[in-house]
Amino acid sequence: MDTLLDVRDLHVEFRTRDGVAKAVNGVNYSVNAGETLAVLGESGSGKSVTAQAIMGILDSPPGHITQGKIFFQGADLLSLHREARRQVRGAKMAMIFQDALSALNPVLSVGDQLGEMYVVHRGMSRKDARARAVELMDRVRIPAAKERVGDYPHQFSGGMRQRIMIAMAMALEPDLIIADEPTTALDVTVQAQVMELLAELQREMRMGLILITHDLGVVADVADRIAVMYAGRIVETAPVHEIYKAPAHPYTKGLLESIPRLDLKGKELYAIKGLPPSLINIPPGCAFNPRCPMAQEVCRTDVPPLYKVSQTRASACHFWKECLGD
Repeated sequence: MDTLLDVRDLHVEFRTRDGVAKAVNGVNYSVNAGETLAVLGESGSGKSVTAQAIMGILDSPPGHITQGKIFFQGADLLSLHREARRQVRGAKMAMIFQDALSALNPVLSVGDQLGEMYVVHRGMSRKDARARAVELMDRVRIPAAKERVGDYPHQFSGGMRQRIMIAMAMALEPDLIIADEPTTALDVTVQAQVMELLAELQREMRMGLILITHDLGVVADVADRIAVMYAGRIVETAPVHEIYKAPAHPYTKGLLESIPRLDLKGKELYAIKGLPPSLINIPPGCAFNPRCPMAQEVCRTDVPPLYKVSQTRASACHFWKECLGD
């Protein structure tokens, strides 16, 4: 398969008054054409910061990329000039943001915002761009698109706004889309509709998709591979069916066990003990060791490398064999 994106040893830190927060600490992952990579983890694990670094929209200051390379279709994005990077953003890779109401401009109609992509990147007239905006709204199944193209973001429901965000990302038919928590704050039915729409459009266009979420249930039916992040590092990566069958890291295991299940009705829901660490003061050794039921002395002193579990998966746990039950 063709590799679209290749992130190598990425480090991102935020320099604040309280100290340096190491938000991303040596992340490596790749995405192929037509593949869906789900990036999982609790808030503060570095999922969205990695995505912002890839897109080139990291707030700097205080955010700084201190190390690493980001290759997209063979070109190192971090070495491109600002204008060249801007040409990639939107046309070749696009992002669906978490909060559509905040991401959309409240004083411009959705038609103007969708059409702007064609005006800026394709040089279309406003009239032609508006016609394309209607086509996009039809494509993401917004009812009465022709009549609603002049409406403003606040006039749409949460689910419809998220569809508009998807339409905006799809406008120029990019090769890669990063979806950052695209179903947050939506009810379960609308979540399923949005995920189904994303999967359908991806198959149709054979694009790569990075799906950022903290919800393992959301990605079960759409992801090909999963990368689990904790304290700025990837702690496990594997094909989706292998993760669900037998996680090779205690953190992944804890995330799976905390999913509500019908067969556990009436029983107390499992929760991972403690809180994620401060990124200004990450614990020595394995960052998960203060919360890990399997932690031993080596976990408190030695940072685990990403051990090769098989040809298709890896785990940053000294005791991954015990975790698998081998």
